[in-house]
Amino acid sequence: MRRRLAAIAALIAASSLLAACTPDRTQIEPSDPSVTGLLSEAPADDVAPEDAAVYAQEVVWDSCGRLQCATIQVPVDWSDPNGSTIDLELNRRPALDQDARIGSLLINPGGPGGSGKELTEGVVTSAGEDVVQRFDIVGFDPRGVADSTPLACGDADVIDEYYLTDRTLDTEAALEEARQITAEFAEGCRELSGPLIENVDTSSVARDMDVIRAVLGDDELYYLGYSYGTQLGAVYAELFPQNVGRMVLDGAVDFLLPGEEFAAGQASGFEGSLMNFIDWCLDQDTCPLSGSPEQARQQVYDIAIQARDVGFESLDGDPVNGNLMVYGMVITMYDEGSWVYLEAGLDEVLRQGTADIFFQLANFYLDKDTNGEEYNSNSQWAFTAISCVDNLETEPVTLEEANAFRETIEEASPTFGWWFADTLGCDGWPWTAKEPVTALEAADDAAPILVIGTTNDPATPYAWAESLTEQLASSTLLTYEGEGHTAYGRSNQCIIDAVDGYLVGGEMPVSGKRC
Repeated sequence: MRRRLAAIAALIAASSLLAACTPDRTQIEPSDPSVTGLLSEAPADDVAPEDAAVYAQEVVWDSCGRLQCATIQVPVDWSDPNGSTIDLELNRRPALDQDARIGSLLINPGGPGGSGKELTEGVVTSAGEDVVQRFDIVGFDPRGVADSTPLACGDADVIDEYYLTDRTLDTEAALEEARQITAEFAEGCRELSGPLIENVDTSSVARDMDVIRAVLGDDELYYLGYSYGTQLGAVYAELFPQNVGRMVLDGAVDFLLPGEEFAAGQASGFEGSLMNFIDWCLDQDTCPLSGSPEQARQQVYDIAIQARDVGFESLDGDPVNGNLMVYGMVITMYDEGSWVYLEAGLDEVLRQGTADIFFQLANFYLDKDTNGEEYNSNSQWAFTAISCVDNLETEPVTLEEANAFRETIEEASPTFGWWFADTLGCDGWPWTAKEPVTALEAADDAAPILVIGTTNDPATPYAWAESLTEQLASSTLLTYEGEGHTAYGRSNQCIIDAVDGYLVGGEMPVSGKRC
């Protein structure tokens, strides 16, 4: 039941990173002649994944603005390593000091569904000077995401209908309808995306990462993963412990937690961030909320419920329902620097009765254009497909289970619990991963791994960093005492120095270090 119930709340963790979808790459075939020529060397049944022909391909880098870009191929289905291939798009910023270069630092922004290519410039700007001097910073769009062979699930109207419709899942009939909606949405993705939709699981992406490591000429994988990227890193360490170099997992996801605990932890994290915002807001002369912290929280709750039950208009007339309102609220909790936008949105609703600011914030969360008409990337449905293929629990959710979940989640988050409980999850998704990771045991043999947790992280609660550290026997926990999601590159110099000392010098921070 872990993934079944966790997935009900899954949309909350999606990234809002910009990426361009390229529909002309939806056809799945071995597109690189150098790879295609190798595919006939051995029958699929006789080839282990680690012996796939794609490991022998050469990477050709071309200039793309201030970075270099390349395309490589990986199997669409890793159970058929020499079968049809898909494109993976990479970019890199070469190490500034080539004479002192250590190797490649592969990065992942999270999601799942976030574009690693979009993160490269950000890491180059925000990482410590030693890191950008000594490493090629390499981003990649995971299979199904953005510029790599992308998943497609329909036009904007189809996507909006699936994600933005307010629903109440409190009867057997409502659950069955939701299950059917999810199954039909998944089949629509299958029609447009082919067998790729069945093979976007985390283990497949981890295997793709090992191909990237090999074709870049690195004996070990040096890796920086944020949020879901920590799950991806942990899975890589389980599948390839012998290939782990230095690995940083920032904003840790404990993906092996029971479902109720996983979902409740995340809901509690956002509730806690809301209360921290309220404490801050009530100290501002401009705060539109009033009374005690609990009275202010009730005002936020009332706005969200009114959006669900009645709706608000934005200044140009676009309706803002419950889903859009909550998306617009929670995106501001990923960084305390965004609290001013939550304050402004609440002020608009309370003073003018419109919700234009929350409409714009929701569009940013969903990676839509400013008019809310088109999606800039496929991160939203890629997130769902990856999360649901990773979900191993396929038994239908019963009304009794749904009601118990609702009670648990509303206790964890009195303000947003109703939304978590009424969000479509993976119940009805037809496919599961062929090579799931259900324990982190082989990873015990990996080289030392650095896990980072932020004490008031709403999306990946600090407790997850603690528990993931316990499961990864070779890992050490570094703590950032602060607000927001993740730490490296957005917190303080103490974190940068600790991470850079590990990545560049191999010096693991002392156990229990707090910044």
